[in-house]
Amino acid sequence: MGAADHVELHILVPHAEAAKHALALSQLSVNREREVVVVAVDDRPGVLADLTRKVARAGIDLDLVYVATQNRLVFGAADLAGLKAALEAG
Repeated sequence: MGAADHVELHILVPHAEAAKHALALSQLSVNREREVVVVAVDDRPGVLADLTRKVARAGIDLDLVYVATQNRLVFGAADLAGLKAALEAG
């Protein structure tokens, strides 16, 4: 994967073991895996701002945010339970 010694790649999968096996066949190793919160969103301006405002008001520090396919946002935080609660709050 290029000239770098280490590359970080985030892959969102429903079945981690199958993904690790497929990567191993390509001689790629998984150094870390983690749980994240995936939120289906409407495709409209401001939706990310609205959600991150809710998280900020709850005092949760995000350490990972990215866009996934099919209008989904992916969030990561040390306080996963707090993050879930903040995102589910009305």
